[in-house]
Amino acid sequence: MVTLNNITKTYNKGALKAVDNVSFTVEKGELFGLIGPDGAGKSSIFRMLTTLLLPDGGTATVDGHDIVKDYKQIRSSVGYMPGRFSLYQDLSIEENLHFFATVFNTTVEENYHLIEDIYVQIAPFKKRRAGKLSGGMKQKLALCCALIHKPTVLFLDEPTTGVDPVSRKEFWEMLKRLKQQGITILVSTPYMDEASLCDRIALMQNGRVLSIDTPQGIIAGYPSSLYAVKATDMPRLIHVLPTYEPPFNSYIFGEYIHIDMRVMDDQPPIENLTHFLTNAGFEDIEVVSITPTIEDCFIKMLTK
Repeated sequence: MVTLNNITKTYNKGALKAVDNVSFTVEKGELFGLIGPDGAGKSSIFRMLTTLLLPDGGTATVDGHDIVKDYKQIRSSVGYMPGRFSLYQDLSIEENLHFFATVFNTTVEENYHLIEDIYVQIAPFKKRRAGKLSGGMKQKLALCCALIHKPTVLFLDEPTTGVDPVSRKEFWEMLKRLKQQGITILVSTPYMDEASLCDRIALMQNGRVLSIDTPQGIIAGYPSSLYAVKATDMPRLIHVLPTYEPPFNSYIFGEYIHIDMRVMDDQPPIENLTHFLTNAGFEDIEVVSITPTIEDCFIKMLTK
């Protein structure tokens, strides 16, 4: 449904390369995630695929249509939810929905089955102006407007940024139901925990793709051993760990410090590290072997 071949995008007369020779494909009915921090190139890719920006190099197709030559067909067949709320603030929920249905020569009634599960949650407030809605309700309304013309591909650019945890969870449940209806979904997010909710993901940084695989495949490919460490006086622990030999990479992860180290057959890391920290005067020491998260895998790729 979506194919990118060495897509490139630059800004400031070529001084800034926002998207650097990116290639990937998305299959029909797939929930595909672009995962990365701000500035990784996610929004630029979405804007090119939805024909809002022209690429500086490479080619791409959406549902078989070229993003440059066939922009009219793409605009009529895809749904796009930009990162910033872009509906009409002075129109009510129902007015925004009817307006977007009219733009695509359809009606709310014709495609109501696509949005019913979402719309019933905001229907009690259908007379309220969009500008007066909460973040979660704005998100649901924007998704309804993006779906009302029955798109073949749905692009969602950081749809859960700034939204409360409950609304985030509800939103991903809605995406699962939409996927069951055969809609191909591309979603971008800076939240690594949302990566595991996608069928496949592309981890991005500085306009480049670091890895493309299923979330399980990326975790399974973690090349070394990972440990979580905790002890009394965590601020001092942060400074003492880098003095361990042989050296390893470490970083704060919640209430623990994650340690990436190579396992030596003759050097049991848990026992050795516990002994090292005991000699350094720490108490209540906890060292456990853990399974990496997507965030751990991303950090590992950045420190190669």
